[in-house]
Amino acid sequence: MLKDLKLEWRQKYALNGILLYVISTVFLCYLSFKHVDPITWLTLFWIIMLFTSVNAVAKSFLQESKGRMLYYYSISSSQSVIISKLIYNILLMLVLSVICLGFYHVVMGNPLENKLLFAVALILGSSGLASSFTMVSAIASKANNNTTLLAVLSFPIIIPLLVMLIAVSKNAMIGNPWMQSMDELITLLAINVIIVTVSYILFPYLWRE
Repeated sequence: MLKDLKLEWRQKYALNGILLYVISTVFLCYLSFKHVDPITWLTLFWIIMLFTSVNAVAKSFLQESKGRMLYYYSISSSQSVIISKLIYNILLMLVLSVICLGFYHVVMGNPLENKLLFAVALILGSSGLASSFTMVSAIASKANNNTTLLAVLSFPIIIPLLVMLIAVSKNAMIGNPWMQSMDELITLLAINVIIVTVSYILFPYLWRE
């Protein structure tokens, strides 16, 4: 994780590029739509978050050279590598989601009634997107056609996640009580736990390749 932090700090253009993408996308939405209904507001927000996670997290393993992976193999365990990647990418997505929501709120307004419920959904959603793309990036890095495999593997994981996030976000917008979103929140938490667990179990087999 410290290595990833140092790398991002040295390559500030990569992080700045992600921030520029977030800000410019939100601003383009404002220029295109001006005023949007609450459902469109939610949909646009999660679309922006999805592509932000692709830009920020999907490169996690794809940018690693074979020489560097061999070096990691010699100094640390596979579990340490995947856990550090997951922690770093989740923290990165949480920071980016806060920045995105803040700027989105300033530019597009905020129709949310239950802000705390949406905050919980944002945390679970950011963690789910980060862990999903970290796991898929690790698998795709072992294939020659990386980007195509990344897209194919991500689709069946991301769609259920987004469906649950939209459902919780709708309840947060209307101001429904927490109990009406409890099933979706439990599902989101379960998706996060399953992805992290599967990554922890399967990554050692990828590590040996």
